[in-house]
Amino acid sequence: MKRGITTTITTARTPAVKEHTPMTTAPNLQDPDGFYEAWLAAQESMNDDESADYNARLVLLLANQIGSHQVLRACIDAARAA
Repeated sequence: MKRGITTTITTARTPAVKEHTPMTTAPNLQDPDGFYEAWLAAQESMNDDESADYNARLVLLLANQIGSHQVLRACIDAARAA
């Protein structure tokens, strides 16, 4: 059975941003443990399908925050190589 994910992200058009921003590899989260706890807590009552859908939506929202295609590709490649 195929699962569908419907996500709508509205973005404002901004002036072109130079695509040379490198991917940040140094620890950059202000509260990594707090983030991890909140991420797990958000999925606490979800089954596997709901959790997968939630994580896909979260990835899209975070990708929208990053914005840079070059940085996103670097993250995709780094995650795949890990």
